[in-house]
Amino acid sequence: MTTETLEFQAETRQLLQLMVHSIYSNKDIFLRELISNASDALDKRRLAGLTDDRLRTDDELRIDIEADPESRTLTVRDNGIGMSRDEVVGLIGTIARSGTAEMLRELRESKESAELIGQFGVGFYSTFMVADRVTLLTRKAGEETGTRWQSDGDGTYTMETVEDVREGTAVTVHLRPEDEEDALYDYTDERKIREIVKRYSDFISFPVKLGEDTLNSMKALWARPRSEVKDEEYGEFYRHISHDWTDPLETIQMRAEGTFEYEALLFLPARAPHDLFQRDGRHGIQLYVKRVFIMEDSRELLPDHLRFVKGVVDAADLSLNISREILQQDRHIQLIRRRLAKKVLSAVKDLMKNDAEKYRSFWREFGPVVKEGLLSAAEDHKAILDVASFASTATDEPTSLADYVARMKDGQDKIYFMTGESRAQVENSPHMEAFKAKEYEVLLLTDPVDEIWVEAVQEYDGKEFQSAARGSVDLPSDEELSEEKTGEYAPLLTWLGETLDEVKDVRLTSRLTSSPACLVNDADGITPALEKMYKAMGQATPPVKRILELNPEHPLVSGLRGAYEQRAADAADADGDLAETAELLYGTALLAEGGDLADPARFAKLLADRLARTV
Repeated sequence: MTTETLEFQAETRQLLQLMVHSIYSNKDIFLRELISNASDALDKRRLAGLTDDRLRTDDELRIDIEADPESRTLTVRDNGIGMSRDEVVGLIGTIARSGTAEMLRELRESKESAELIGQFGVGFYSTFMVADRVTLLTRKAGEETGTRWQSDGDGTYTMETVEDVREGTAVTVHLRPEDEEDALYDYTDERKIREIVKRYSDFISFPVKLGEDTLNSMKALWARPRSEVKDEEYGEFYRHISHDWTDPLETIQMRAEGTFEYEALLFLPARAPHDLFQRDGRHGIQLYVKRVFIMEDSRELLPDHLRFVKGVVDAADLSLNISREILQQDRHIQLIRRRLAKKVLSAVKDLMKNDAEKYRSFWREFGPVVKEGLLSAAEDHKAILDVASFASTATDEPTSLADYVARMKDGQDKIYFMTGESRAQVENSPHMEAFKAKEYEVLLLTDPVDEIWVEAVQEYDGKEFQSAARGSVDLPSDEELSEEKTGEYAPLLTWLGETLDEVKDVRLTSRLTSSPACLVNDADGITPALEKMYKAMGQATPPVKRILELNPEHPLVSGLRGAYEQRAADAADADGDLAETAELLYGTALLAEGGDLADPARFAKLLADRLARTV
């Protein structure tokens, strides 16, 4: 029969040259692509047979892999829809179905083309990563003759019409001789074939056969109704994809239908992985397209504050030839991302309502991570605050914001909170004294992320967040300091402000009941803990001066006022002694909140000298 020699499209020749002359880190994907193409052909045959009796077959729709170590060939055969001669030219002779000129530009410019090939996937062309010649034999279902296509990837291919060809398509890869001694690339080895099929094509709905053995399970749990799947099966699948040895805390299954279809099977782990807070830690979502494995670590499918979620997403309409860059830009991926995040947070909320023990376990492990979403994902703020819980002065167990609001006193219009390194430190802070005395509930925020998100979130359920250690805190039942008392202390306050370089201002307060003094920030000033965090990250911050607040009812403060008023008797000695007292007052206020003294040795000496006078 007549053999016709044709040239590849220009972009196709460039792509083939890149494959033939480059070194790739993941050659295994060529078999994934061939099996995927075969699965698509079987799907088309099955659908076509529903409306056209001529295309219906009584034979089992299947994919056969035939390995011949002696001739070093690997054949992937299907009895699917097949291709006509024109379809072979259109689908294989051009790059239109497998990529674009822009993709080629990125491949040429990339210093890591091996990784790009693995990410883009390149369908049929990927065979040239391992082959020095590829033969395709196909016959379209319902037609009388078939087509043989053959190329060595040098820029041309041959086409001939052949008789006596089975319906479907067979692709024979003639493996490169130079890979013969490398077990890593021995694609005629049954163990290697089984490994690749299990990893990439295990859930394809048609049997993948090697001889009489079926290599794939064909059990895509996410495609089966939940009522038909046992918890043990979900647990086994979770352990398989997560490499965890425990059962998942919760299983989440969802299906989206309509203009864009996908299925998802997600799991909330019972414990945090060791790399949860590492920058290069693994994200748990695997991406499939039509049950073909595409990516292990798909960070684009869930926001970073839900990075602990494990599972799979199987999309029906995404191209197999997809890169991470394309994922970031694809509007369908963004839609999946939003819906999955909403579904996960909804599942957490259900746990909070229906299984307090599971919820508490989840929040202990992952609460700090979920709260990271309050720093960036504005669309999730309400949902995150709805499922968050915090330690509180009113309860032994963490409380939700909804429960806090329900317990608010008459006339209270703010949600009070206090940040710190530990519950004990926060509860014992001088800033808490008036709240304790008047029995106002305060949330105790001790996770590092709490220092940051309270800056970004202003309110919940119409109630403004108010720090107990920032700005003026006027509890609804407070009596204002009398003008007379404020006037009596005015000279002392002025003198202290001039004497203590570390403070921005000195004022009287009613927030203290038993401590003589405390330090507070301006309403818009950064806290000392936040300042430390910035410095630890190498970010310079301007010097922060805080406000020293005094309790006029404390004997030390009233005594200091009396001493100041009597200083005229011996001005020089009195000024020096009072200045040291002021320094000690400031230092004790700093220590009481867990702060660090600038000169601990000097403070210790001043305190020792003062104590010595009382002995």
